[in-house]
Amino acid sequence: MMKKSRLIKLHGLTSWRVLLVGLIASVFLVSCGTKRRALEASHRAVKEAQTRTAVPGATSATGISYIEQFKDIAIEEMYRYGIPASIKLAQAILESGNGKSYLATRANNHFGIKCGGSWSGKSVKRPDDTSRDCFRVYSNPEESFRDHSQFLLRKRYEKLFMLKKDDYKGWARGLKEAGYATNPRYPQLLIDLIERYNLHQYDRAEEPVEQRARVEHIDEVIEEKEEVVSAPADQQEQVKQPVSMTIYEVKVTDTLSSIAKRYNLTLAEIKALNALDSESVAVGQLLIVSK
Repeated sequence: MMKKSRLIKLHGLTSWRVLLVGLIASVFLVSCGTKRRALEASHRAVKEAQTRTAVPGATSATGISYIEQFKDIAIEEMYRYGIPASIKLAQAILESGNGKSYLATRANNHFGIKCGGSWSGKSVKRPDDTSRDCFRVYSNPEESFRDHSQFLLRKRYEKLFMLKKDDYKGWARGLKEAGYATNPRYPQLLIDLIERYNLHQYDRAEEPVEQRARVEHIDEVIEEKEEVVSAPADQQEQVKQPVSMTIYEVKVTDTLSSIAKRYNLTLAEIKALNALDSESVAVGQLLIVSK
């Protein structure tokens, strides 16, 4: 009887120990599993961040549509004057908001060119440097693209025309150096747009002989324009003030909504400024964050 009682006690003790060991093992396994899952989640987050960094900025349907509509005139201007078609399109995308700005839709003015100088055509008043600045009205967008080329045919931009007509990076940097824009990131914003939309596919290389002939022709055109200019230099400058836009570079933790909030913009406004169809952004993407 005593032996049986002792066996029952031993069995109970053993069962308790087994239960305790099992409990400890379960806690250990759960702990290991939690750590493993946390580690895997960390690895996934790093990988996703790396993937986002490698993904170029998003394109938009409005951007693609705009490019399809005006690429031919940009190519034509490139052959005529040597301005890379990619540069012309990227600048138009920026300054017209993919053709959705007030000036683009109401005045066919895709580059914000003002009335100054010898302009005698139609005009529209819009707030800019003053509450009622005068902007040119064109019969069609093509006229705006051509007038923009004429605007660049000035002494301050003369060096740019010596570049090859497929050197979009040289043009992007040169525009900033010549005073076309005030923001130091303006060249990178142009390059980002060009590479995002593959705009450099419309640029065409040229033989050295062709380049020399084009440069000589441009020099003559600029000299002739300088001779016939009658307006004072300060009035000529008012035709187009340097582009002053605030540009933001997307960080790992950013969302489009958080960036908009930081710069007192609505989500709709920041999407319109950057011609985005979705809220997706990529690390390193450059966004316009000023109205």
